[in-house]
Amino acid sequence: MKIVVIGGTGLIGSNVSEKLRALGHQVIVASPSAGVNALTGEGLADAMEHAEVVVDLSNSASPEENTAINFFRTAGKNLAAAEKAAGIKHHLVLSIVGIDRALYIGYLRAKKEQEDIIKESGIPYTIIRATQFHEHITTIIAVQSDEEAIHVSTVDYQPIAVEDVVVLVTRLALEAPKNATVEIAGPDLAPMNEFVSRYLSVKGGEKPVKANDDSKYMFFEIPKSLLVPQGDFYPGKIRFGDWVNG
Repeated sequence: MKIVVIGGTGLIGSNVSEKLRALGHQVIVASPSAGVNALTGEGLADAMEHAEVVVDLSNSASPEENTAINFFRTAGKNLAAAEKAAGIKHHLVLSIVGIDRALYIGYLRAKKEQEDIIKESGIPYTIIRATQFHEHITTIIAVQSDEEAIHVSTVDYQPIAVEDVVVLVTRLALEAPKNATVEIAGPDLAPMNEFVSRYLSVKGGEKPVKANDDSKYMFFEIPKSLLVPQGDFYPGKIRFGDWVNG
C-alpha cells in the first residue's frame, strides 16, 4: 500500500516511515526537503497519486499563535483538497490530549482547527490525541527553572514515550478509519512534579524541585486534568522509570 507521511523527516515521522517500510508498504516522505510542501501545496498532487493513506505529522515552524494558526489552517486545507482529488481512503493526524479544554492557548486552538478541517472534509479519518512525550521532561525543567529551584505544578501528568507513539500511529494508520478522535497515553499517572523528581534522581541536577498547586504548565494556567485522557485510551507500554533508566 502507498502511504504518504506528511512531516516524514521529523522525530515521529521518520520513525513511522521506517516502521511502515519494514512492514512492506511504499512510503512517500512528504516534506519541503523532498519537494512536498503542505503549506504552499507544492508537490502534494504528485505525492498522493495512487496513495491510500495520509499520515499527517506536520508541525508549524513556531508555537506562536499566528504562525501556528496560519500553518495548520493553510496546510490543512491544502491537504484536504489534494486528498479529495486523489481519493485518499484514510487520513490520520496526530494531535494533543486536552486541546478542546484550553482553546485560550493559541497553539492548541490552531491544532483544533487542523482537526476540524479534516473532520469536515468528508475524507475518512482518525484523529489521535497524545499526551505529552517522556522526552519533553527536559523542556519542563529548562522552562520552569529559576536560579534557586525548578518550580513544577502538581497537575495530573501521564506522559508517553516517543517509541510508543510511533507504534500506535503506525498501528492505527493501517487499521480502518475510526471517523472519531482517540487518545493515547503512557502507563503511569502521577502529579507532574513527581515525574520531574524521578527524572532528576536518575539523571542528576543541582536544583531542587519545588512543587506547587498553581496548575501552571510552561507559560499557561491550565485545568488540573488537561494533560491526561478523559476516558478510554490506547496505552503505551514503556513505563517512565524504564525510559529514564534506559
